[in-house]
Amino acid sequence: MSTLILIPARMASTRLPGKPLADIAGKPMIVHVAARAAEADLGRVAVATDTEAVADAVRAFGFEAVMTRPDHQSGSDRIFEALGTFDPKGEIETIVNVQGDLPTVEPAIIRAALKPFEDRAVDIATLGVEIVRQEEKTNPNVVKIVGSPLSETRLRALYFTRATAPWGEGPLYHHVGLYAYRRAALERFVALKQSVLERRESLEQLRALEAGMRIDAEIVRSVPLGVDTPEDLERAREILSH
Repeated sequence: MSTLILIPARMASTRLPGKPLADIAGKPMIVHVAARAAEADLGRVAVATDTEAVADAVRAFGFEAVMTRPDHQSGSDRIFEALGTFDPKGEIETIVNVQGDLPTVEPAIIRAALKPFEDRAVDIATLGVEIVRQEEKTNPNVVKIVGSPLSETRLRALYFTRATAPWGEGPLYHHVGLYAYRRAALERFVALKQSVLERRESLEQLRALEAGMRIDAEIVRSVPLGVDTPEDLERAREILSH
């Protein structure tokens, strides 16, 4: 499969404004993400942004960047516009959406997101991690995958929720918001209107499930550190300084 990794990045974060350019060990955070994505060795890597300063920083370190409109409501909308710029002839088959606030993400985790595409019936692939900390099972900020097990390392997603689910004995899985799309699935997804459950749970992926699209999740061992707060940023600095 021909694969393109796209990293959406915007400056208007409410909790940590300007975070794509936050310095971590001498480089902007977005550059660390691009470097990790390149190390996954899946294909071309580019940052999709609405800010010239982010594009300039990315290019200064030898990576590609593309400018996108500032009014996108989600990262999937931004990467779809970027896809049209990079590949107007439709030659790219698979698009991986790596969030721009994952500076410590392991390349192996990015590669794992493509494994569910071994099944041609899968439209969208994503990642999950078994929850081991009790407090995370009831934390609404920890999104859970309710899924049907296909193997020891894969679920077919039936629902995503901020609630503690499913009920009863058995593991719970934390959803890691890193996605891979078949091109046709991304085109279909961004053309859909917001769904009822998407709005209720504030989870974009429910739009795909409500439309009958199939999402499978590969289970990995660890959740990559997402930088959303000043405390997260300091943790990333501590990790990457070594």
